[in-house]
Amino acid sequence: MAFIEQDSGRISKNRVMDYQKNFSLLQNSSKKKQLTKTNFYLNQLLPQYDQVIQKKENHWATPKEFLIKGFGDCEDYVIIKYFSLIKLGFNEKKLFISVVKETYSGGDHMVLSYFRRKGSSPLILDNLSFKILTLKQRKDLMADIFINSTGIYKLKNNKLFKIGNYSNQYRDLIKRIKKELKSF
Repeated sequence: MAFIEQDSGRISKNRVMDYQKNFSLLQNSSKKKQLTKTNFYLNQLLPQYDQVIQKKENHWATPKEFLIKGFGDCEDYVIIKYFSLIKLGFNEKKLFISVVKETYSGGDHMVLSYFRRKGSSPLILDNLSFKILTLKQRKDLMADIFINSTGIYKLKNNKLFKIGNYSNQYRDLIKRIKKELKSF
């Protein structure tokens, strides 16, 4: 932790330590509580667009980058929630980094989708909402693409259909996370 404080300051170090403490306390909680607390805890970090933070568009921050900076955009929230839930024991094959269309604004957005059961509407963890609802209940979102370690998918009638093996951005993210794990 000393290197985080040295490179990024005491506030960043404290934020990382608080995250680690809070998520270790969630380890033995129910899945529902883990989902709710993860969404609530991480949604308290401040939003900021990539153009402001990274000086480029569409940068997928690692969980460490996001925690150290203390803010990010929608994909950064999704990524840290994705890896936090995996760390808590969620099945990685049921979690998806999801690209959606906001039906009211027409803009692209990212959320985390959790498919509890095959054929059911996924639960949506969104940095714009503290409430976790199913995709079916989220009339403001229209699903587009679902990404995880197993590939890229489209959703039709609550069933996922594989359309690709890997997302280049996902693969790059994993490489950067593995590099960071050596120093985190």
